[in-house]
Amino acid sequence: MAAVFLVTLYEYSPLFYIAVVFTCFIVTTGLVLGWFGWDVPVILRNSEETQFKTRVFKKQMRQVKNPFGLEIAHPSSASISTGITLTTDCLEDSLLTCYWGCSVQKLYEALQKHVYCFRISTPQALEDALYSEYLHREQYFIKKDSKEEIYCQLPKDTNIEDFGTVPRSRYPLVALLTLADEDDREIYDIISMVSVIHIPDKTYKLSCRILCQYLLPTQGQFHDLKQLFMSANNNATPPSNSSPDGESTDRSLLEKAGLSESDVEPPEESSKDCVVCQNGTVNWVLLPCRHTCLCDGCVRYFQRCPMCRQFVQESFALRSQKEQDKDKLKTL
Repeated sequence: MAAVFLVTLYEYSPLFYIAVVFTCFIVTTGLVLGWFGWDVPVILRNSEETQFKTRVFKKQMRQVKNPFGLEIAHPSSASISTGITLTTDCLEDSLLTCYWGCSVQKLYEALQKHVYCFRISTPQALEDALYSEYLHREQYFIKKDSKEEIYCQLPKDTNIEDFGTVPRSRYPLVALLTLADEDDREIYDIISMVSVIHIPDKTYKLSCRILCQYLLPTQGQFHDLKQLFMSANNNATPPSNSSPDGESTDRSLLEKAGLSESDVEPPEESSKDCVVCQNGTVNWVLLPCRHTCLCDGCVRYFQRCPMCRQFVQESFALRSQKEQDKDKLKTL
Protein backbone atom coordinates (compact mmCIF):
# COMPACT_ATOMS: atom_id res chain seq x y z
CA MET A 1 0.00 0.00 0.00
CA ALA A 2 2.83 2.39 0.91
CA ALA A 3 4.73 1.43 -2.26
CA VAL A 4 1.67 2.15 -4.44
CA PHE A 5 1.27 5.53 -2.72
CA LEU A 6 4.93 6.45 -3.31
CA VAL A 7 4.77 5.43 -7.00
CA THR A 8 1.59 7.45 -7.52
CA LEU A 9 3.18 10.43 -5.72
CA TYR A 10 6.32 10.21 -7.89
CA GLU A 11 4.25 10.12 -11.08
CA TYR A 12 2.28 13.15 -9.88
CA SER A 13 5.30 15.32 -8.87
CA PRO A 14 8.90 14.09 -8.54
CA LEU A 15 9.94 17.16 -6.51
CA PHE A 16 7.09 16.72 -4.04
CA TYR A 17 7.98 13.00 -3.78
CA ILE A 18 11.61 13.83 -2.93
CA ALA A 19 10.51 16.39 -0.28
CA VAL A 20 8.20 13.85 1.43
CA VAL A 21 10.84 11.13 1.49
CA PHE A 22 13.48 13.56 2.83
CA THR A 23 11.13 14.75 5.62
CA CYS A 24 10.34 11.17 6.65
CA PHE A 25 14.06 10.39 6.73
CA ILE A 26 14.83 13.40 8.99
CA VAL A 27 11.98 12.55 11.41
CA THR A 28 12.99 8.87 11.59
CA THR A 29 16.65 9.76 12.17
CA GLY A 30 15.72 12.18 14.95
CA LEU A 31 13.54 9.62 16.71
CA VAL A 32 16.26 6.96 16.52
CA LEU A 33 18.93 9.32 17.86
CA GLY A 34 16.64 10.46 20.65
CA TRP A 35 15.89 6.84 21.59
CA PHE A 36 19.62 6.18 22.12
CA GLY A 37 20.13 9.34 24.19
CA TRP A 38 21.50 11.73 21.57
CA ASP A 39 20.41 15.36 21.71
CA VAL A 40 17.80 16.12 19.06
CA PRO A 41 15.96 19.32 18.09
CA VAL A 42 13.09 20.33 20.37
CA ILE A 43 10.59 20.08 17.52
CA LEU A 44 11.20 16.31 17.31
CA ARG A 45 10.61 15.67 21.01
CA ASN A 46 7.27 15.00 22.61
CA SER A 47 5.93 17.44 25.24
CA GLU A 48 6.66 15.17 28.22
CA GLU A 49 10.29 14.66 27.18
CA THR A 50 10.75 18.41 26.66
CA GLN A 51 9.34 19.14 30.08
CA PHE A 52 11.51 16.44 31.64
CA LYS A 53 14.65 17.96 30.13
CA THR A 54 13.79 21.41 31.52
CA ARG A 55 16.60 22.79 33.61
CA VAL A 56 15.95 23.05 37.33
CA PHE A 57 17.03 26.47 38.60
CA LYS A 58 18.72 26.59 41.98
CA LYS A 59 17.73 29.61 44.02
CA GLN A 60 20.09 31.35 46.38
CA MET A 61 18.56 31.34 49.85
CA ARG A 62 19.06 34.36 52.06
CA GLN A 63 19.13 33.39 55.71
CA VAL A 64 17.12 35.77 57.92
CA LYS A 65 16.71 35.36 61.65
CA ASN A 66 13.08 35.48 62.75
CA PRO A 67 12.85 36.60 66.41
CA PHE A 68 9.21 35.52 66.76
CA GLY A 69 7.54 32.19 67.40
CA LEU A 70 3.85 31.52 68.03
CA GLU A 71 1.92 28.29 68.55
CA ILE A 72 -1.53 27.28 69.73
CA ALA A 73 -1.58 25.35 72.98
CA HIS A 74 -4.47 22.87 73.43
CA PRO A 75 -6.19 23.64 70.08
CA SER A 76 -8.91 21.06 70.70
CA SER A 77 -10.30 23.05 73.65
CA ALA A 78 -10.25 26.48 71.95
CA SER A 79 -13.51 28.17 70.96
CA ILE A 80 -15.05 31.63 70.76
CA SER A 81 -16.85 31.13 74.08
CA THR A 82 -13.98 29.53 76.07
CA GLY A 83 -11.05 31.44 74.51
CA ILE A 84 -7.67 30.27 73.27
CA THR A 85 -4.24 29.58 74.79
CA LEU A 86 -1.17 30.75 72.88
CA THR A 87 2.49 29.85 73.43
CA THR A 88 5.23 32.26 72.33
CA ASP A 89 8.95 31.73 71.84
CA CYS A 90 10.72 35.05 71.15
CA LEU A 91 14.43 35.81 71.02
CA GLU A 92 13.89 39.29 72.50
CA ASP A 93 11.37 41.03 74.73
CA SER A 94 8.23 41.41 72.64
CA LEU A 95 4.62 42.53 72.67
CA LEU A 96 1.78 40.17 71.77
CA THR A 97 -1.31 42.08 70.64
CA CYS A 98 -4.50 40.13 69.89
CA TYR A 99 -7.24 41.63 67.72
CA TRP A 100 -10.57 39.82 67.97
CA GLY A 101 -12.94 40.13 65.02
CA CYS A 102 -10.41 41.89 62.78
CA SER A 103 -11.67 43.03 59.38
CA VAL A 104 -10.30 40.86 56.55
CA GLN A 105 -10.21 43.69 54.03
CA LYS A 106 -8.58 46.17 56.42
CA LEU A 107 -5.93 43.64 57.44
CA TYR A 108 -4.68 43.15 53.87
CA GLU A 109 -4.89 46.86 53.22
CA ALA A 110 -2.66 47.30 56.29
CA LEU A 111 -0.13 44.82 54.86
CA GLN A 112 -0.05 46.80 51.63
CA LYS A 113 0.52 49.99 53.60
CA HIS A 114 3.53 48.33 55.19
CA VAL A 115 4.95 47.93 51.69
CA TYR A 116 4.17 51.37 50.27
CA CYS A 117 3.47 53.83 53.09
CA PHE A 118 4.91 53.11 56.52
CA ARG A 119 6.38 50.24 58.49
CA ILE A 120 4.21 48.27 60.91
CA SER A 121 6.77 47.93 63.69
CA THR A 122 4.45 48.70 66.64
CA PRO A 123 0.88 47.75 67.60
CA GLN A 124 -0.16 51.39 67.22
CA ALA A 125 1.04 51.39 63.61
CA LEU A 126 -1.17 48.39 62.81
CA GLU A 127 -4.16 49.92 64.58
CA ASP A 128 -3.77 53.09 62.55
CA ALA A 129 -3.62 51.03 59.36
CA LEU A 130 -6.69 49.03 60.41
CA TYR A 131 -8.69 52.17 61.26
CA SER A 132 -9.70 50.31 64.46
CA GLU A 133 -11.73 47.80 62.43
CA TYR A 134 -11.73 45.14 65.15
CA LEU A 135 -14.02 44.23 68.05
CA HIS A 136 -11.64 43.78 70.97
CA ARG A 137 -7.93 44.23 71.68
CA GLU A 138 -5.65 42.51 74.20
CA GLN A 139 -1.95 43.07 74.77
CA TYR A 140 0.67 41.06 76.69
CA PHE A 141 4.33 41.62 77.42
CA ILE A 142 6.49 38.63 76.44
CA LYS A 143 9.83 38.14 78.13
CA LYS A 144 12.84 36.95 76.19
CA ASP A 145 12.94 33.14 75.69
CA SER A 146 9.77 32.78 77.75
CA LYS A 147 7.51 29.89 76.71
CA GLU A 148 4.67 30.54 79.12
CA GLU A 149 1.10 29.95 78.04
CA ILE A 150 -1.02 33.06 77.49
CA TYR A 151 -4.79 32.78 77.77
CA CYS A 152 -6.85 35.09 75.52
CA GLN A 153 -10.62 35.41 75.55
CA LEU A 154 -13.23 37.60 73.94
CA PRO A 155 -15.18 39.45 76.69
CA LYS A 156 -18.61 38.01 77.35
CA ASP A 157 -20.27 41.41 77.25
CA THR A 158 -19.62 41.55 73.50
CA ASN A 159 -22.32 38.85 73.10
CA ILE A 160 -20.61 37.34 70.06
CA GLU A 161 -21.11 33.62 69.50
CA ASP A 162 -19.96 33.37 65.87
CA PHE A 163 -18.70 35.47 62.96
CA GLY A 164 -21.28 34.42 60.38
CA THR A 165 -21.13 32.06 57.43
CA VAL A 166 -18.32 31.65 54.93
CA PRO A 167 -17.04 33.82 53.27
CA ARG A 168 -16.57 35.97 56.34
CA SER A 169 -15.75 39.66 56.56
CA ARG A 170 -13.85 39.27 59.85
CA TYR A 171 -11.17 36.92 61.12
CA PRO A 172 -11.85 35.48 64.59
CA LEU A 173 -8.36 36.39 65.85
CA VAL A 174 -5.29 38.17 64.47
CA ALA A 175 -2.16 38.03 66.64
CA LEU A 176 0.61 40.60 66.17
CA LEU A 177 4.11 40.06 67.58
CA THR A 178 6.41 43.10 67.68
CA LEU A 179 9.72 43.89 69.38
CA ALA A 180 9.25 45.72 72.66
CA ASP A 181 12.64 47.49 72.68
CA GLU A 182 13.11 50.05 69.92
CA ASP A 183 16.86 49.30 69.74
CA ASP A 184 16.15 45.66 68.84
CA ARG A 185 14.45 46.77 65.62
CA GLU A 186 17.86 47.83 64.30
CA ILE A 187 19.28 44.32 64.82
CA TYR A 188 16.70 42.09 63.12
CA ASP A 189 15.48 42.14 59.54
CA ILE A 190 12.05 40.98 60.73
CA ILE A 191 10.28 43.62 62.83
CA SER A 192 6.86 42.02 63.28
CA MET A 193 4.83 38.89 62.57
CA VAL A 194 1.10 38.72 61.86
CA SER A 195 -0.72 35.42 62.53
CA VAL A 196 -4.29 34.81 61.34
CA ILE A 197 -5.96 32.25 63.62
CA HIS A 198 -9.22 30.42 63.12
CA ILE A 199 -11.23 29.63 66.24
CA PRO A 200 -14.32 27.39 65.98
CA ASP A 201 -17.75 28.77 66.84
CA LYS A 202 -21.38 27.68 66.49
CA THR A 203 -21.53 28.39 62.75
CA TYR A 204 -18.06 27.28 61.59
CA LYS A 205 -16.77 24.26 63.52
CA LEU A 206 -13.44 23.79 61.76
CA SER A 207 -10.83 22.93 64.39
CA CYS A 208 -8.61 25.69 65.76
CA ARG A 209 -5.48 26.38 63.70
CA ILE A 210 -3.20 29.06 62.31
CA LEU A 211 -4.47 29.83 58.81
CA CYS A 212 -1.51 31.93 57.69
CA GLN A 213 1.44 33.88 59.05
CA TYR A 214 3.12 36.94 57.54
CA LEU A 215 6.64 38.13 58.31
CA LEU A 216 7.13 41.90 57.97
CA PRO A 217 10.78 42.88 57.31
CA THR A 218 12.26 46.34 57.61
CA GLN A 219 12.64 46.68 53.83
CA GLY A 220 8.88 47.01 53.36
CA GLN A 221 7.78 43.65 51.93
CA PHE A 222 5.64 41.06 53.64
CA HIS A 223 6.29 37.35 53.24
CA ASP A 224 3.81 34.52 53.60
CA LEU A 225 5.41 32.03 55.98
CA LYS A 226 4.79 28.55 54.57
CA GLN A 227 5.70 25.19 56.05
CA LEU A 228 7.95 22.66 54.34
CA PHE A 229 6.75 19.09 53.80
CA MET A 230 9.08 16.27 54.82
CA SER A 231 8.72 12.52 54.64
CA ALA A 232 6.72 11.13 57.53
CA ASN A 233 8.69 9.16 60.09
CA ASN A 234 7.70 5.53 60.34
CA ASN A 235 7.69 5.85 64.10
CA ALA A 236 5.16 8.64 64.06
CA THR A 237 1.72 7.42 65.06
CA PRO A 238 -1.52 9.31 64.49
CA PRO A 239 -3.17 10.85 67.55
CA SER A 240 -5.61 8.55 69.31
CA ASN A 241 -8.40 11.12 69.49
CA SER A 242 -8.64 11.58 65.70
CA SER A 243 -11.52 9.93 63.88
CA PRO A 244 -12.33 9.50 60.16
CA ASP A 245 -15.62 11.37 60.61
CA GLY A 246 -13.86 14.36 62.16
CA GLU A 247 -11.22 14.41 59.43
CA SER A 248 -13.81 14.32 56.64
CA THR A 249 -15.76 17.13 58.31
CA ASP A 250 -12.64 19.28 58.59
CA ARG A 251 -11.79 18.57 54.95
CA SER A 252 -15.20 19.66 53.70
CA LEU A 253 -15.07 22.83 55.79
CA LEU A 254 -11.62 23.63 54.40
CA GLU A 255 -12.93 23.26 50.85
CA LYS A 256 -15.78 25.65 51.58
CA ALA A 257 -13.31 28.19 52.94
CA GLY A 258 -11.12 27.91 49.84
CA LEU A 259 -8.19 26.40 51.75
CA SER A 260 -6.20 23.26 51.03
CA GLU A 261 -5.65 20.83 53.87
CA SER A 262 -1.90 20.61 53.20
CA ASP A 263 -1.46 24.37 53.70
CA VAL A 264 -2.91 24.52 57.18
CA GLU A 265 -2.34 21.15 58.81
CA PRO A 266 0.62 21.11 61.21
CA PRO A 267 3.50 18.95 59.98
CA GLU A 268 3.97 15.51 61.44
CA GLU A 269 7.19 14.25 62.97
CA SER A 270 9.56 13.98 60.03
CA SER A 271 12.58 12.01 58.96
CA LYS A 272 15.98 13.66 58.40
CA ASP A 273 17.17 11.05 55.90
CA CYS A 274 16.96 11.37 52.12
CA VAL A 275 13.96 9.45 50.74
CA VAL A 276 16.07 8.09 47.86
CA CYS A 277 19.38 6.93 49.31
CA GLN A 278 18.19 6.73 52.95
CA ASN A 279 21.68 7.82 53.99
CA GLY A 280 22.29 11.52 53.27
CA THR A 281 20.82 14.34 55.33
CA VAL A 282 17.83 16.07 53.76
CA ASN A 283 18.91 19.54 52.60
CA TRP A 284 17.03 20.52 49.43
CA VAL A 285 13.57 22.07 49.10
CA LEU A 286 11.76 21.48 45.81
CA LEU A 287 9.44 24.13 44.39
CA PRO A 288 6.54 24.58 43.87
CA CYS A 289 5.53 21.48 45.87
CA ARG A 290 7.75 22.46 48.90
CA HIS A 291 8.76 18.84 49.58
CA THR A 292 12.02 18.66 51.53
CA CYS A 293 13.18 15.14 50.78
CA LEU A 294 16.53 15.03 48.94
CA CYS A 295 20.17 15.24 50.01
CA ASP A 296 22.99 17.04 48.20
CA GLY A 297 23.98 13.90 46.32
CA CYS A 298 20.55 12.91 44.99
CA VAL A 299 19.05 16.28 44.08
CA ARG A 300 20.99 16.50 40.79
CA TYR A 301 19.28 13.38 39.37
CA PHE A 302 15.65 14.48 39.72
CA GLN A 303 13.55 16.73 37.51
CA ARG A 304 10.41 15.45 39.25
CA CYS A 305 9.72 15.35 42.96
CA PRO A 306 10.18 11.74 44.16
CA MET A 307 7.27 12.15 46.60
CA CYS A 308 4.51 13.73 44.49
CA ARG A 309 5.93 13.37 40.92
CA GLN A 310 5.37 17.07 40.22
CA PHE A 311 7.89 18.73 37.89
CA VAL A 312 10.48 20.75 39.83
CA GLN A 313 10.75 24.35 38.64
CA GLU A 314 13.16 25.63 41.28
CA SER A 315 15.02 24.35 44.33
CA PHE A 316 17.11 25.78 47.15
CA ALA A 317 19.36 24.42 49.87
CA LEU A 318 18.49 24.76 53.54
CA ARG A 319 22.14 24.93 54.53
CA SER A 320 25.25 25.80 52.56
CA GLN A 321 28.22 23.48 52.33
CA LYS A 322 30.19 25.69 54.74
CA GLU A 323 27.48 25.37 57.41
CA GLN A 324 27.40 21.60 56.98
CA ASP A 325 31.18 21.39 57.34
CA LYS A 326 31.00 23.45 60.53
CA ASP A 327 28.41 21.08 61.99
CA LYS A 328 30.59 18.08 61.14
CA LEU A 329 33.56 19.67 62.91
CA LYS A 330 31.44 20.34 66.00
CA THR A 331 30.31 16.72 66.16
CA LEU A 332 33.92 15.56 65.88
